[in-house]
Amino acid sequence: MLPKLHNNPGLRLASGAALTFFIICSILNLHRYWSYYASFDQGLFNQLFWNSVHGNFFESSLSSTLSTNVVHAQKAPEVFYSHFGQHFNPIFVLWMPIYAVFPCNETLIILQVLFVTIAGLVLYALARHYLQPMLAAMITVSFYCTTTVNAPILANFHDISAAPLLLFAVLLAMEKQKWRLFFICAILLLAVRQDVGISLFSIGFYMLVSRRFPRMGLVICFLSIGYILLVTQYIMPQFSADVARRMTIERFGQFTTNAEASTVDIILAILTNPMRLLGELFRGFPSKLGYIVVHSLALGIIPALSSATWATAGFPLLYLFLQRASNALKISIRYAMPVVPGIFYGAIIWWSTRQNLYKQAKIRRLWKTCIILSLIVSILGNQNSVFYFLIPDSISPLVYISIPEQWNHIHQFQPLLKQIPANASVSATTELIPKLSNRREIVRLSELRLINDARQTITVEYIIADIWRRQKYQIAKKRPLLEDFFQFIDEVTNNQQYGIIGFASGVILLKKSTISNPQATSAWLNFRKKSEVVSGNGL
Repeated sequence: MLPKLHNNPGLRLASGAALTFFIICSILNLHRYWSYYASFDQGLFNQLFWNSVHGNFFESSLSSTLSTNVVHAQKAPEVFYSHFGQHFNPIFVLWMPIYAVFPCNETLIILQVLFVTIAGLVLYALARHYLQPMLAAMITVSFYCTTTVNAPILANFHDISAAPLLLFAVLLAMEKQKWRLFFICAILLLAVRQDVGISLFSIGFYMLVSRRFPRMGLVICFLSIGYILLVTQYIMPQFSADVARRMTIERFGQFTTNAEASTVDIILAILTNPMRLLGELFRGFPSKLGYIVVHSLALGIIPALSSATWATAGFPLLYLFLQRASNALKISIRYAMPVVPGIFYGAIIWWSTRQNLYKQAKIRRLWKTCIILSLIVSILGNQNSVFYFLIPDSISPLVYISIPEQWNHIHQFQPLLKQIPANASVSATTELIPKLSNRREIVRLSELRLINDARQTITVEYIIADIWRRQKYQIAKKRPLLEDFFQFIDEVTNNQQYGIIGFASGVILLKKSTISNPQATSAWLNFRKKSEVVSGNGL
């Protein structure tokens, strides 16, 4: 391997970029988690894996808090709720043996970074099918520096992190005409999540319209759309009603007047109303144009010139552009990742007939400039607060937390977390949920109810809330006023439902049916008084 690297500067550059990406992203993501900037979804998926390796496959009380029964019907979350009702992720079974050996959040974080790191190396192999080594390496470097790649990775663990790896593998197998490998990767890709099948459909569409592999493309189109319909119409509804009552309506409810709609209902509504389709496609056009620019910036906007881009990335882009969900085009979350492989494949195809351009120094300088600009966008955007210690959340007024300040805060309140038994039910603020998620019964504050395994509705034994975090960020983030938390704590303590048993550095711990500790109560009241004075002065 070393002689091969020595004799191949392109492979050396790509490998060095991969290693650098893995090290930096692992350190940043682990620090984000250890400094309590990971949030709800990190805890949700950790609990899902923890439950699964303990025999309760794909169950999660945290996932239940997002279900239609809780959100719309105001029912209590269920500890036995199946995550398959919201998203169908059978590929997680492959990661579970690893998690069983290392059952912690760090395992999921490293796996997520590893999947994307390997995806870049598969991209290099795909690019080498068409391009000379250094040009292929530059495309790989661009991949690691693209905001829509590194921002969703520097985030909570999510269910689409393996999608770029498998999409690049499908494209590489297609180019090599390794059809057995092609279908293995395609089936694994479908197992990532039900809507990732749209990206596979787009690849089949490209194979068909490019006339390179029309019969195989037709098979892939039918396979992907058939799988999506099978899963969303028949399998997922067996677990819950979330697809029809929540998922489709929240994202595509503008196409129907019904309170609930299946996938087929939405597809028919879109196809039978072409004017509404066009209107939704061009609604908010500047932001959609900007979204494409961010995707292709590290490649010098080249993908926009490639017809292969629009074929292989067209349908996942359309899927996002037609949504009314406010986070659909947010570059810092997972929804951007299924678009990425089509963007890069289009760039490879464009460069395949223009490789002589790369010999021009001004072209290389322009490309490197675009890569640097993409990195600057990634850092200055401070996506998912991963650079909270470098970039203030607000300049006027100044809202900034340094590493020493945050770690001092953590050092003071961590003993409170240790007071919560490992098998106890708990309600916590979002930044504390990941650390507490290796348990069966946990919900997000201000939810206090749970339906346990005995099918009984209970109230949680412990409440823990980081009020200090909200005090620091309430203006910059426009989070709920501190008074909301004060009133909540007043309610549960005044009726003696819970007692305050601990308070440290703005973090309060309460226990059910317990008399409040006088010292903890006094510390809480002093903190509250100071917070109200600061809040009243406009911070």
